[in-house]
Amino acid sequence: MKKLIFITVLIYCNATFSDDDLRNERELIKSERTNLAIGWRDNLGYKLPTVGSYELFKIRKSGDGEVIKQNGDPDNLHSIMKNKVTLLSFIYSNCTDTNGCPLATSVFYKIQEKLKNNKNLLKKIKMISLSFDPIFDTPEIMSLYGKGLSYIDADWDFLTTDSYEKLIPILDNYDQPVIRKYKDDGSYDGVESHLLRVYLIDEKKFIRNVYNVDFLHPDLLINDIKTLLLSNE
Repeated sequence: MKKLIFITVLIYCNATFSDDDLRNERELIKSERTNLAIGWRDNLGYKLPTVGSYELFKIRKSGDGEVIKQNGDPDNLHSIMKNKVTLLSFIYSNCTDTNGCPLATSVFYKIQEKLKNNKNLLKKIKMISLSFDPIFDTPEIMSLYGKGLSYIDADWDFLTTDSYEKLIPILDNYDQPVIRKYKDDGSYDGVESHLLRVYLIDEKKFIRNVYNVDFLHPDLLINDIKTLLLSNE
């Protein structure tokens, strides 16, 4: 199997965060990063429920917004999702947190690996890695980030936005906070940290599950995708 180099992308911290909010956010992030996440393991460690034996409820309508594709063309997030079951993760390309963006990217990679012989299922899935950091993650950077990751017939896009103004409403819609760093002179210095979240979105653009670091494993996501598709037949 090819060795991977993972790069990741993050988001703008809401200016209304108080000191207590930031402190609580940092503590929550710290607790998520204590141990190597389950998504790095080959085996999930427990038996999954039978596909179709449970229901994935509609949490809420997923957010839309203006994004930029790898080739530099503008588009809308919902348009890129097409009419497929979508997995959406927010990343930034220079993330070094093992249980952060590299984990999300690794899980997406493993999903396409596990489904490479099931083309019928693979073609029904859309995977999107959307940058948190439009300042650093240009379309060219996202193109380089995704190069070689989707070498199978997986529909996997690596997107960014052209400004924070375009990004912030998307992040707000998904309740995805990010803490950013600033230099003493007030200039932007990149992402400090974020909570890992991956969203399962159905063909009608409803969020059906949200995975954190404790539940982000390719076998679990594939099980949920199959259950979601079965319920639509």
